[in-house]
Amino acid sequence: MTANLQSWMPRLATLAAALVLAGCSLAPTYKVPETATAPAYKEAEAAQAEGAQWKVATPAEGVERGQWWKVFGDAELDRLIDAANSNNQDLAAAAARVKQARAFTGVAEADLYPQLSVGLDPTRSQPSAASLGLPDGTPVSPRTVLRARAIASYEVDLFGRVADSVRAARAEGEAAEDLFRSVQLTLQADVAQAYFVLRTLDAERQLLRATIALREDAVRLLKRRFDAGETTDLDPARAEAELGTARADLADIERRRANQEHALAVLTGVPPSQFALAERPFDTAPVAIPAGLPSDLLERRPDIAQAERLMAAANARIGVAKSAFFPRISLTGVFGFESSELSNLFRWSSRAWLLGPLIGSTIAAPIIDGGRNRANLAAARAQHEEAVAAYRQTVLVAFREVEDGLADVRWLSQQASALDSALAGARRAQRISRSRYDAGAVDYLTVIDADRTVLQSQRAANQVAGLRAAATVALVRSLGGGWGPVQASSDAAAR
Repeated sequence: MTANLQSWMPRLATLAAALVLAGCSLAPTYKVPETATAPAYKEAEAAQAEGAQWKVATPAEGVERGQWWKVFGDAELDRLIDAANSNNQDLAAAAARVKQARAFTGVAEADLYPQLSVGLDPTRSQPSAASLGLPDGTPVSPRTVLRARAIASYEVDLFGRVADSVRAARAEGEAAEDLFRSVQLTLQADVAQAYFVLRTLDAERQLLRATIALREDAVRLLKRRFDAGETTDLDPARAEAELGTARADLADIERRRANQEHALAVLTGVPPSQFALAERPFDTAPVAIPAGLPSDLLERRPDIAQAERLMAAANARIGVAKSAFFPRISLTGVFGFESSELSNLFRWSSRAWLLGPLIGSTIAAPIIDGGRNRANLAAARAQHEEAVAAYRQTVLVAFREVEDGLADVRWLSQQASALDSALAGARRAQRISRSRYDAGAVDYLTVIDADRTVLQSQRAANQVAGLRAAATVALVRSLGGGWGPVQASSDAAAR
């Protein structure tokens, strides 16, 4: 007994050492690369220098902080975004990619554990007399062998191939979750912007309808005055031209609104023929969004998080490529029953087993591979370099989008103030021109010019109001959505 134990000790020691070393990674130490950041956004500082007051837009009590669209206080917008979150097919595809990534992670993690399989292996063979050492021509009967076996195998992860593969798969799974959040945030922003464009078109449609009604009254009035000999036929002709232009503008607005409604239908996962929104002019009050610090953006933007996770996965793949230069050690054990007859197959006397050497029944070490492993390692390193560059570019683009959003919000606010002054002046000019026309001091062309200026100013003011809301949505999206810590989206992605 003692002698047998002593003979097994070297093998047991080798196995113990292999298990202790198993999982040692050959991948480079992972570190997120440095990126160029600033202490504050340039456009935010410019806004503060001009006296603009940034105010935190907080959701209503009890509302999840990720539901940033709630700050606009529009129940119809809330309903549309909820429908998009539930029915949009691009978001459903992103959720399916999360499930795929989780499944692939499970496949990689399976290699961390022993594998067990069972099978029935019946064979019938006819060996030759020579192979059995019998004289030539000796008759040999065919043999039937029935085998019922259980096979257990385990790869000793001595150089971290399996561990690095698992790390890479987990990082790619986390990247898929970040991609889901990015698609979700983009979808929500697209719905909000499309909705505000549609409401802006509603405001323009209402304005043009009122303008057309006034133009029609003017045409009738001028025709009566012409029939009474109080004016020439030039004034009715000019009024009819303005009426035709207003009707053409309304037709263009109707076309654009129909297209916008169809786009909203697709975003919410509904066939355009079954989707309609009642007309309601744009009436959303401006909302101020706090920019925060540039360093916060690296933690909030889902696309930055995705790029960082893909970079981590590429780093782990380098370890997998390096491990190919070293032996792969697998432990294999077989236990079962062998018999020439089915009735005796499962008797204890029919048992058979096989156990490879404790250092492994399979030791695969590369000797000559034609440069395959070296090329794979070079490719893995190049993929990591690509992932690093993609991460840094994603960060730069994120900073640019935030600066663009801040600039849009700031300058559109100033443009809106200027248009308010212009509209007030145009309306005063309109009243004066009509009074002077009624007094016979000016011709009707002056009235038309004044009316056209009022219409243009009103339309411009409506458009800028819609653009301010869309710019606010774009700023929220560029900041990563919501206020405060990013909410986990794993449950939503797994729905």
